[in-house]
Parts: sequence; C-alpha cells; structure tokens
Amino acid sequence: MTILAKIYSKYKEIKSKIKEKYNSLPILDRYILKQLTDIFLLGVIVFTSIIFASETFTQLIKQISLYGIPFHIAIMMIILNLPQVFTLTIPISTLFATVMTINDLSLKSELTIFKACGISVARISKSVFCFALVMTLVSFFISEFIVPAASVQSKSLAIYSLEQKHIPENKMNFSIKDIDKDGKLKRLFYAQWCKDKTLNNVTVVDITNPKNIQIIQAKKGSTSDYGWKFDNGVIYTISKDDKTFNTSLFEESNVSFGIGDVNDMVKETTAEFNFFKLMRHIKKQKNQLSNKIRLEYKINLFDKLALPVTTFALALIGIPLAITPPRVRFNRGFLFSIFIIFVYYVIRAFSINLGESGKIPPFLSAWLPVLIISVLGAYLFYKKAYKI
Repeated sequence: MTILAKIYSKYKEIKSKIKEKYNSLPILDRYILKQLTDIFLLGVIVFTSIIFASETFTQLIKQISLYGIPFHIAIMMIILNLPQVFTLTIPISTLFATVMTINDLSLKSELTIFKACGISVARISKSVFCFALVMTLVSFFISEFIVPAASVQSKSLAIYSLEQKHIPENKMNFSIKDIDKDGKLKRLFYAQWCKDKTLNNVTVVDITNPKNIQIIQAKKGSTSDYGWKFDNGVIYTISKDDKTFNTSLFEESNVSFGIGDVNDMVKETTAEFNFFKLMRHIKKQKNQLSNKIRLEYKINLFDKLALPVTTFALALIGIPLAITPPRVRFNRGFLFSIFIIFVYYVIRAFSINLGESGKIPPFLSAWLPVLIISVLGAYLFYKKAYKI
C-alpha cells in the first residue's frame, strides 16, 4: 500500500469516527453546531479575504515590483502566509458565528421555546463553548506547528528567488544592474555567457562601500546559500581617494551579494518560532538583544498562548450580547460582532503599546485584552443565563 493510500485510509477512518460521534450527540447540539459551523466557515472566507486584500495583496505587488520576485513564487509565498492569517480570522469568525447563531435563535423565538421546555441558556451555550474550545485548539495547533514551518518555507523561497533572479540562461555578452530601493546603482555585473545557471568570464563592479570600489573578475560565478560563489579569479580594491590599490587572487570566494535584499524583505520574525523555540531563542540571545527587542519578543511569546484563548473569550462575551430582547425584531448580531472586534483590538493595541514601552510586564501586555473580555463576558453571561 502506498503512502497516499495509507493517508487516505486514515482520513476515512477519522472521518467515520467523527461522523459517528456527531450522530450520537443530542438533536439540540447537532442543530446548533451545524449553524455555528456554516457561519464560521463563511466568516473565515470573508475575513481572510479582507485581510488578504488589504495587506497581503499589497505585499505581493511590492515583492514583484521592488525585488523582482517571480509571480508564481510570490503566489506560493502568499499561500504560505495564509496560516498566519488564519490565526487572526479564527477568533473573529468564532465570535461572528456565535453572535449570529444565538441572535437568530432569539429572533425566531426559539430561545423562548427552549426555555418553555426547560432548556436553559446555560444548556444551549454548552454547544457554543465546545465549538469555541475546539477552535481554540485548532488555532493553537496552527500557530505552533503550521505557521513556523510555513514562515521558514516562505523565507527560503524569497532567498532562492533573489539568488536566481540575476541569472539569464543562454545569453551572451550581457550586463546586469543591481539597484537599491532609491534607484541608486549598487553593483554592475558583466558576463560573457551564461549556461546551466552559471556565469562564465564574469566581472562585477561593487560600489556599495562608501570608502572603496571593489572589482571582481572570475572565470565562473554562480549563486550559493551564502550569496555568490566565484571560482578562479582576482579581486581589485580601489579606494575612492585613489591612494590605495590592492590585488588578491583566489581559487574560490563567496560574496554576500543580494543578502541585504533578503534581510530587507524577509526579516526574522517570531512567526518562525513556536512557543518553546521562541522561549529558548530569547534565553540564548538574552545578552545580544536590545531592551526594546527583548520586550517585543517576550510579548510575542505570551501572545502565542493568549491569541488562541481569545477565541473562547470572544465566544463567552458574544453569547449574552446576542440574546435580543423580545420586542426587537432585527438582527443585531453582525453589528455586535463588529463592535466587539473593534473594542478588542483597541484594547489589544493599547496593551501592547504599554508593554513595549515597559510600563506593564510582557505577560500582562499579552493577556490583558483576554482577561478584560473574559471577565466582562463571564459577568454578562451570568446575568443572562442565571439572573434573567
């Protein structure tokens, strides 16, 4: 049996167990979970599209125009960045699904019927809490395992693309300009011909150093993991005041051309680490990081736990706000969702700014929005479920 066949067989087995477990649930839970799932999937599509259109698409155009990233590689990088977007859209979509579902039950007087049958709001909310808990675990799984791997792969694609973009195959007697963001010339490449992604009889004029000009002449040049690799050549170093002239021969030389572009485009971020790796990274680089960077890393460390838990906290506050008074005859669910999301991100931005400035501890900076939403949600839920 092939690997694909084993995977498919395992998938069918898991799917069968989930379906069996789902069918064993009470009708009420299945009814609520179906509505939650449908609206949740719609929310993920809508909110992911909004974030993609506003931020990721702009980044795609920037990479194509500024760094010369091929379109197909840029698309792959965008796909690899989607898991990181999902960690943001899952909490929002869970809130959206919770509010819309409970508000719809309230408007159709189904909540009133449930109460008349002896089914309390707390009992109805169990399905919502279970759904929110599952989404919290899914968000944590994506954040811990999928996002770091996808971020590293996206960075590798960017480096590969920058390494390969200057190598025109099967072309003779050509020159290439390497220009910075401001349009200024950094390096000038000349090659007699190119074959198998290798430049033959290549000359490079490097003027990035403000104090001197470096000229490299080599029989062969190709890209490597360290930048450019030159074989059998000579390096001339000329000071710009014409007072110094150095010559050095080499059999093999690695020069980090293009690495600056990589650093500008794919800077190291905490998305490349999961919780435990980031914790070890902070300890390892403790004496090398500035105070500001160390605070940012610590806030991001605690945020890797706080952000998934936000999913449950938003569902908790969404339930009481979605229960509509009997005389209200319009769906307020969408408006409540937008309002809660707005308030949450205002608190989050304020809290993170306080943490980065050192006014509050990093742990409190990451967890303060979750704690505020959770306490307020628990209070409102208690009033709706047990007092009224």
